[in-house]
Amino acid sequence: MGILLGLLLLGHLTADTYGRPILEVPESITGPWKGDVNIPCTYGPLQGYTQVLVKWLVQRGSDPVTIFLRDSSGDHIQQAKYQGRLHVNQKVPGDVSLQLSTLEMDDQSHYTCEVTWQTPDGNQVVRDKITELRVQKLSVSKPTVTTGSGYGFTVPQGMRISLQCQARGSPPISYIWYKEQTNNQEPIKVATLSTLLFKPAMVADSGSYFCTAKGRVGSEQHSDIVKFVVKDSSKLLKTKTEAPTTMRHPLKATSTVKQSWDWTTDVDGYLGATSAGPGKSLPIFAIILIISLCCMVVFTMAYIMLCRKTSQQEHVYEAARVHAREANDSGDTMRVAIFASGCPSDEPASQNLGNNYSDEPCIGQEYQIIAQINGDYARLLDTVPLDYEFLATEGKTAC
Repeated sequence: MGILLGLLLLGHLTADTYGRPILEVPESITGPWKGDVNIPCTYGPLQGYTQVLVKWLVQRGSDPVTIFLRDSSGDHIQQAKYQGRLHVNQKVPGDVSLQLSTLEMDDQSHYTCEVTWQTPDGNQVVRDKITELRVQKLSVSKPTVTTGSGYGFTVPQGMRISLQCQARGSPPISYIWYKEQTNNQEPIKVATLSTLLFKPAMVADSGSYFCTAKGRVGSEQHSDIVKFVVKDSSKLLKTKTEAPTTMRHPLKATSTVKQSWDWTTDVDGYLGATSAGPGKSLPIFAIILIISLCCMVVFTMAYIMLCRKTSQQEHVYEAARVHAREANDSGDTMRVAIFASGCPSDEPASQNLGNNYSDEPCIGQEYQIIAQINGDYARLLDTVPLDYEFLATEGKTAC
């Protein structure tokens, strides 16, 4: 009987321990004065358990005070002291950690993380854990100098680069940049920010630099001295273009334009345009495409101009044909009238054209009249009609 009761109790404890969510919170955590801190509070989400309430409480005197509440209506900060300084994570399921910024000494206390879930059978389960927050005034650590460039501390002239000085400790932290001088002279101050910016870097900027960091607590700290070197791009270009006399490869002539692009020409082949950074070249198919497009534009413009010129010539020729056709039609009509009238002896005096024709027989008069009419139209059109000989022959045959 006793063994049976023990097994039942063990099963109940196992279900309570492993069948429900468990909060994980560290016993204590230390944050820097005037700095930020993250107080972890996490749990493993379980199927069927739905989070319905999250609370963060801080111990004030003998009773805990709620400073944060998350429910179905959203997040609520309960104390004005924490407005703008407190945030609880909600992006990751099972993570309800508390972030506090700009820590003050009176933020040091015991904090309680409390989470409520709804179970599959409609009941609610509450779990909470307490952790201690300690706030310390941390002295400034030794600063380190880094650069945001992949070139390190040796860069080409004209490049935009910065040196960064970083230190840990209670903010605010003030930084000063110095450049060492020759002949054992005192270093000169060059900047009072954490970042020393060169825009762009010049050869005269080469030298040895270091920075100092000073906080509210502790003494001023100095970084290691770094040697910053700016190489002259013209010298690099000259060294690159010079080739030994024993080389079997053809010589290369290189020219550089100090602009947004550096154009490089090659005796054996076109290398393309390289951007300001090294190792980047314009692909050969892009060059071919650009040349092809230029040729297409030139040919298209030439074709359009040729078409316009041809169209104008055709228009003039068509106008001349129309005038010639109208003139020929008028000439045929007059010729028909003349043939229909017969010999000049039978024509009325009103149909006389006013020209002095000869008194020869009928055949000669008709021929002269037709020749005279054709000559008049030829002078008007500056051309001789094609049917002149045909009409003259037909006149002879008719008479």
